[in-house]
Amino acid sequence: MTDTILVVDDDLGIQKQLKWSLTDYDVVFADDRTSAIAQLRRHEPKVVTLDLGLPPDPANASEGLKALEEIIALAPRTKVIVVTGNNDKENALKAIDLGAYDFYQKPIDSDTIKLLINRALNLAKLEQENRVLAKARPGMGRIIGNSDAIQAVVRKAEKIAGTDISTLLLGESGTGKEVFARSIHEHSPRKDKPFVAINCASIPENLLESELFGYEKGAFTGANKTTLGKIETAQGGTLFLDEIGDMPIGLQAKMLRFLQERVIERVGGRSEIPVDIRVICATHRDLQNMVAEESFREDLYYRIGEIPIHIPPLRDRDQDIILLARTFLNMYREEFNAKAKTFSEGAIQAMLAHRWPGNIREMQNKLKSAVIMAEGTVVQADDLGLMPVSGETETETLNLREVREMAESRAIRRAYQTADKNMSKTAELLGVTRPTLYSLIDKYQMEDIKTGV
Repeated sequence: MTDTILVVDDDLGIQKQLKWSLTDYDVVFADDRTSAIAQLRRHEPKVVTLDLGLPPDPANASEGLKALEEIIALAPRTKVIVVTGNNDKENALKAIDLGAYDFYQKPIDSDTIKLLINRALNLAKLEQENRVLAKARPGMGRIIGNSDAIQAVVRKAEKIAGTDISTLLLGESGTGKEVFARSIHEHSPRKDKPFVAINCASIPENLLESELFGYEKGAFTGANKTTLGKIETAQGGTLFLDEIGDMPIGLQAKMLRFLQERVIERVGGRSEIPVDIRVICATHRDLQNMVAEESFREDLYYRIGEIPIHIPPLRDRDQDIILLARTFLNMYREEFNAKAKTFSEGAIQAMLAHRWPGNIREMQNKLKSAVIMAEGTVVQADDLGLMPVSGETETETLNLREVREMAESRAIRRAYQTADKNMSKTAELLGVTRPTLYSLIDKYQMEDIKTGV
């Protein structure tokens, strides 16, 4: 696809010169601020050359600088090369302060301006590739998501991974607290040592102490041999205590001593055993409220929660819902050797409308069922056990470019499914050429269509 360059200049001679110089590009022109903004919205060029001397005040740079400010506000990633008079260095530097990429002083030399445009275009493409790569990189290896909510949590987890500070993961059931704990371990200096997880809510109260601390032979009936507890087996590594809020109040005192002294005593034992481990705890309960009700020790709460991390529920991660769904779809398709490859538009809308009270765990269950139950290659809302959304939801944005992008992406998806994934038929249904269709797919980063998933 040929790159578009916008030339903003009221001099017809310069327009003609640049048209013949920039034959490798699709060049569009504007001769004042109003038409420049209109062309910017219409063509979305990666590079703009902007003459600062525009009408109605061509002798000064005021109109050109206003145009620059509007361009940067509307399209901050666009590279703007300002063109100034031979002795107008002051306004050239002012333009750079406002966000221009570079400046060029008249008279225009075709080879020089072409070189500047090439450099600007290459930088714009490189920045775009970096943005795509940054989004594609799974945070901390295991954590999938591009939303601001999850990325903020990932950055916090990355910062603490290299330390031994006690971390408390808070969040609703099914939000992925153990996944975060494993990711923190895998990005820590202890990554080559064991990661040991125990759910404090799943083990009976009378067995939890011996499960954690181990026991000596003969400590109680049935203790036929000395057995190491979970804490000892995590030596050198990480111990993950899930649902710490369900730990019995009596056992909390022993846990506090271990965290303070880093020594344990097995049940029935009398010798202190030094332990070098990192501890990560998690709970869906409101520990602060439990402290107030005296059902959880205040001193233990502050010991385990030196740095708390709140993991957001899936309903607060709108833009991650379809990304996660496609990840699980691909995973379960291979696991069950199923045909399902993609989602219908109805299924996508149903997933976006669903509140996901069970969070990621609920999504995994629904996707596993849908992959098995789907009749063909397309997963429908019924396969997911979700109600189809009736009618189109009203868009919240009033920005015409964003509205157009959403409408175009929806139309492409519908046409793609209607054409049974045949790209020629899809283009025909949309009334565009195949190259135009491919460029739109690239523009909207519709990787599932691009790869035929």
